[in-house]
Amino acid sequence: MPSAELRVDLPPETVWSTITDVDAWSRWGPTVTGAKVDDDAPLANGVRGMVTTAVGASLPFEITEFSEGRVWAWKVAGVDATRHEVIPTAGGCVLSFGAPIWAVGYLPVLAIALARIERLASERRD
Repeated sequence: MPSAELRVDLPPETVWSTITDVDAWSRWGPTVTGAKVDDDAPLANGVRGMVTTAVGASLPFEITEFSEGRVWAWKVAGVDATRHEVIPTAGGCVLSFGAPIWAVGYLPVLAIALARIERLASERRD
């Protein structure tokens, strides 16, 4: 899976909490203006919800892969979408976002999201 990655000098737990905070998705996702999980459930494999895109379309999503503290992936409108991974390293972590091969053109958007997440996670830590 093609990916965009960023080395982050922040605790992996802080970065993880940022990318799994559904209310914050619109703050770091350039193509997301809102999101809601069904029944306000925490993210987990099989959890469903709705995401609102930058063009105003609300689309259903489902979490298709989830490992607490490490990775989550999803389908949006039934289509494989991005995979989000936090890889612990000495002194921080690597934040990696993967895109399906058919969405390789989305990698620059993911790179923008990575930088935004680093900023938001840094604010959370302060």
